[in-house]
Amino acid sequence: MNNEFKHTQFAHCESGVVSTLLTNYGLKMSEPMVFGITSTLSFVYLPIIKLNNMPLIAYRELPKNIIKKIQSVLGISIYKKQYKNMLEANIDLTRLVEEKKIVGLQTSVYYLPYMPEDMRFHFNAHNLLVYAKDGKNYQISDPVFEEVVQCSEKDLSIARFAKGIFAPKGFLYYPTNIPKDIDFTKVLKKAIKKNAKAMTTPFPFAGIKGMRRLAKKIITLKDNKDERYVKNYLTNIVRMQEEIGTGGGGFRFLYSAFLQEAKDYNLDENKLDEASELLTSSGDTLRDFALECVQASKNFENFDSKKVSDVLLKASEYEEKAYKILKTI
Repeated sequence: MNNEFKHTQFAHCESGVVSTLLTNYGLKMSEPMVFGITSTLSFVYLPIIKLNNMPLIAYRELPKNIIKKIQSVLGISIYKKQYKNMLEANIDLTRLVEEKKIVGLQTSVYYLPYMPEDMRFHFNAHNLLVYAKDGKNYQISDPVFEEVVQCSEKDLSIARFAKGIFAPKGFLYYPTNIPKDIDFTKVLKKAIKKNAKAMTTPFPFAGIKGMRRLAKKIITLKDNKDERYVKNYLTNIVRMQEEIGTGGGGFRFLYSAFLQEAKDYNLDENKLDEASELLTSSGDTLRDFALECVQASKNFENFDSKKVSDVLLKASEYEEKAYKILKTI
């Protein structure tokens, strides 16, 4: 067992894993900083792309965005590999942890036996860390748990080679080189402006416009006579927002914390404070939005589509104000 390894619970799996990896490989970096510096905050509503026959709704960039962008943003070298062969993947992972390396993995939530039953669903982009091996069991630091867990080689292999959207294909990764001198002021300014620009894109299904497009769609649900479809649609929104990773509100809180940290790097404190407060308000409102969706699905006869839609529109207004400020950083 790697006695020097320290497990930490995080808000979101990918940003948490990358934070732990960088910290253990020599660059101490918080989860909010990892999330913000890679411009990961997002909103996308793509009705033409289906997950379980429901539209894709995302509150952050696609899986692997953080792993990919942290390289280019900070000039870090990361070893990454996918596999066709399960045996080869296990041999490599065992060798790496025997060399005392801490390794990030992409897995399926559904096939991890230590996950509680109510947390298991078919999502193939859950990140975790393996830091040691004891016999046939890998010692795992899973960011969503308070304590370390373990998983057999067989079960972890199944989770690493799950089929479907975002299939992991045994994906593993770890840093190999981290630059000594990084101009964080320059990097942060660029990352903040990039994220603000992405969230104010003219593309109608992304950013602020995407939030408002989904709000319009919710209005139309009142005219749909298929009660089961409407309930599934509303619960899908909640699953996309609150169960996959940190959730819509949680991602806003994470980015708000990032903006607070950014004040340490000679950026405009007043603007960062104002934008941070607005995004916290958006996070609170998105949590209210999820609650409204749940209540509407449970009490369909009292479903007020405009009331539900208006909550999402309120969140979009907070965010629009925040990004206008952040564009001027």
